[in-house]
Amino acid sequence: MRTEVVIIGAGPAGLLLGQLLHKHGIDNVILERQTGEYVLGRVRAGVIEQVTIDLLDEAGVGARMHEDGLVHEGVQICVDGVRHRISFAELTGKAVMVYGQTEITKDLMDGRAAAGAPTIYAAYDVHLHGIFGDKPHVTFRADGKTQEIACDFVAGCDGFHGVCRKSVPAHAITAHERVYPLGWLGILSDTPPVSDELIYVHHPLGFALCSMRSPTRSRYYLQCSLAEDVDSWPDDRFWEELRPRLDDKARARLVTGPSIEKSIAPLRSFVAEPMRFGRLYLAGDAAHIVPPTGAKGLNLAVSDVFYLSRALTEAYRRNKTDYLDSYSDTALRRVWGAARMSWWLTMLLHRFPDETPFEQQMRLNQFDYLLASEHAQASLAEQYVGLPF
Repeated sequence: MRTEVVIIGAGPAGLLLGQLLHKHGIDNVILERQTGEYVLGRVRAGVIEQVTIDLLDEAGVGARMHEDGLVHEGVQICVDGVRHRISFAELTGKAVMVYGQTEITKDLMDGRAAAGAPTIYAAYDVHLHGIFGDKPHVTFRADGKTQEIACDFVAGCDGFHGVCRKSVPAHAITAHERVYPLGWLGILSDTPPVSDELIYVHHPLGFALCSMRSPTRSRYYLQCSLAEDVDSWPDDRFWEELRPRLDDKARARLVTGPSIEKSIAPLRSFVAEPMRFGRLYLAGDAAHIVPPTGAKGLNLAVSDVFYLSRALTEAYRRNKTDYLDSYSDTALRRVWGAARMSWWLTMLLHRFPDETPFEQQMRLNQFDYLLASEHAQASLAEQYVGLPF
């Protein structure tokens, strides 16, 4: 088998890259280790920037997003029981949209199926060969047979634990990492949200987030220890821990119910440099992880895909490699900006083990500055809604 680009990973990054390349007439094959059903079963975040919306539209998969997505023109921050609103519309003229990553994945899967572009699910034992030469190829096992695809380029969109970054010699990568001593315990429930906008909660008991997937489906998070076991959190315990962290209005609107999904996500900042190795290009979680506090994970993956799809299109259609050569530096500038913003929000909103009274007062002073300064709010709003590519 031969194609122009092999894409490893059928999450949103890989599927979107494949869709954009197909629209530009660039042949590609996607390999995914899991089944399609497994990929669709993963519950992920769903706050997307305008530039992400625009790129999904360009890929031809935005119709359902515009029909079902919830436009948010602001975000709310609750500090010790008092809620404050930061208006994206007033400060930046922009907004974000709440539309679940699972739904985006489904739209992209449907778009790829309609285009007749090949995706090979349950592709095991994937190995990359010759990425530092002129004739890379990928071997894998599917349907009980070992198969091989020759290609010009490989796009590593296979996540933090994927094979692509691990295929690069360790000495060729510089990894920057910060593992936070806490996680997010999240539940999904078919209950109406407590607010029309996201509420970030800073409270002496710990951080909480009130989010949603639709007007009838809510997503809530609580700060928790990494030592926690999700099985030790029955639904009643979760609601009992959430309720006192909310302000009076949110508490009055809280509707509890059985969870339909529950999980604990560790918080990590991770950036691998560079993002290009010969003819292998990393994108999304394969190259970087940010805490979910700033809602940047999916949006960063989309920005990588924009830069990489543009670079590959220029290489094939105009025989120009300038964008390919600068891909890593260009993508990393945006990555580090988002990593800084996500780190800052994480440090601001959470209570950390063993922090001193001095550190707690410094945090409260940061809140005072943020909530009193239009300049500070405008800066946060501009970063949250996302900068143009």
